[in-house]
Amino acid sequence: MTILMIVLAVVGGAVLSIQAAINGQLGSKVGVFRSAFLTFALGALVTALLIFFFEPKQTLTLMDVPKWQLLGALCGVPYIVIMVLAVQRIGSAVATVAVIFGQLAMSMLIDNFGWLGNEAIHFSATRLGAVICLGIALFFIYSSSKSSATPAVKKLKKASAHR
Repeated sequence: MTILMIVLAVVGGAVLSIQAAINGQLGSKVGVFRSAFLTFALGALVTALLIFFFEPKQTLTLMDVPKWQLLGALCGVPYIVIMVLAVQRIGSAVATVAVIFGQLAMSMLIDNFGWLGNEAIHFSATRLGAVICLGIALFFIYSSSKSSATPAVKKLKKASAHR
């Protein structure tokens, strides 16, 4: 079951990269907030259908849980808006690795301290090594994308930066 969950998480990450690339293109044509709105509106519709057809009955409702737990829903908004902006300027790979770096760093803090009701998983040298490796990967992916951009792409990026 653990392997299946890891595979599903990898697939979820791949889908997020596809979403970021598509939303970056859409956002450059119709606007960042319209692109984000479409993401959330369609996501809400699909999720409502999934709840209606597949969600088993729960003992608690959204009104019964501690109210701070409802704040997690707000975390998707900055993510989508930032990715729509970032992909247009730094590309899908750099934006995605940067997001993963932020996710990994915060996740390790949450794990280490048992924040937000999660079980504590203490920091270790191997976890530190993982963060360092990802930071190095981010540096190299960013460096190579800066140097390998074609003149037309560089001109386009320079023009969009002046907006």
